[in-house]
Amino acid sequence: MRLMGLEALYPKRKTSIPGQGHRIFPYLVRGLDITRPNHAWCTDITYIPMRHGFCYLIAIMDWATRAVLSWRLSTTMEAD
Repeated sequence: MRLMGLEALYPKRKTSIPGQGHRIFPYLVRGLDITRPNHAWCTDITYIPMRHGFCYLIAIMDWATRAVLSWRLSTTMEAD
């Protein structure tokens, strides 16, 4: 395809487009030496496509041990 000058058409991800009026926060753990448990945690939200919408999976992990401390699966993004 590259030799013919063709490229695939597909929807591009739009997860990192900054909105107007939103601040960009500093990355606080850059250069931090994380060597012991419970020193730094991280979290992530994953969208899982379903037949009639999405499910949302949130996980909280410990950076030192890479252990999943907690997770929840929900059909809404509302806090419980």
